[in-house]
Amino acid sequence: MDTYGIIGWPVAHSLSPAMHNAAFKSLGIRAVYGLLPLAPENLAEGIKGIRALNIKGVSVTVPHKETVMPLLDEIDPVASEIGAVNTIVNKDGRLLGFNTDWIGVKKALEEKIAISGQKAVVVGAGGAAKAVVYALIKEGASVAIYNRTFEKAKRLAQTLGGVALPWEELASASVDILIQTTSVGLKEDKSPVPKEVLSRFKLVMDIVYQPLKTRLLREAEEAGCETIDGLSMLVYQGIEQFYLWFGARPQASLMREAAEKELLGEKNDQARN
Repeated sequence: MDTYGIIGWPVAHSLSPAMHNAAFKSLGIRAVYGLLPLAPENLAEGIKGIRALNIKGVSVTVPHKETVMPLLDEIDPVASEIGAVNTIVNKDGRLLGFNTDWIGVKKALEEKIAISGQKAVVVGAGGAAKAVVYALIKEGASVAIYNRTFEKAKRLAQTLGGVALPWEELASASVDILIQTTSVGLKEDKSPVPKEVLSRFKLVMDIVYQPLKTRLLREAEEAGCETIDGLSMLVYQGIEQFYLWFGARPQASLMREAAEKELLGEKNDQARN
């Protein structure tokens, strides 16, 4: 039985095991997918372990999406352009890096809106923001990047396109799409975007998926915006990971149902404790 997993720190909250194991079962694949917690200082040794144990495929989450790249044997051109890897394929002992996050963003947005010609705001400038900016620009949107550290937003704009604007100017932004790419709101009732700003946008997407309806999304709905939760991106990028590993794409509904079931189970556990 082949082994797959996800590296990150922390990683216990990940819904990827539920999604991929459900897909394995549905398609009759003899494999198991588990959590591979890996602290940043142990990343290099962890990659050696993946080789030694012949782990066939790995999902990569924060904080390793950028720092894992020089440890791999080959980087796909798209992942290289984005500057972040979220998927590793072990091909005959060679570790190949890919990025499927951008496809997850694209597919999630396309359920609600045609991306071409839209004006978008991206909040954040980390590894996830890179995939979001890449997807938006590739599909023909114009992009403004806001990050509390302006220099980081500026570097992202210079690398992938778009324009970096000072964080303070977010309050005056008025465009079609806002996508929140930071970890703010993960298992906490916080939003990085002031409530009074949200009425300026038509569609608000949050890549955070725990809770499924973050404070940002609740307030966006109250402001009359359409919303996209973080699970949509997670599912679609997971489908593309699966395709890289097996050459088949599981049904989105199957993966989403497995992830939602895991979320509901976790919520019930917290209520009992």
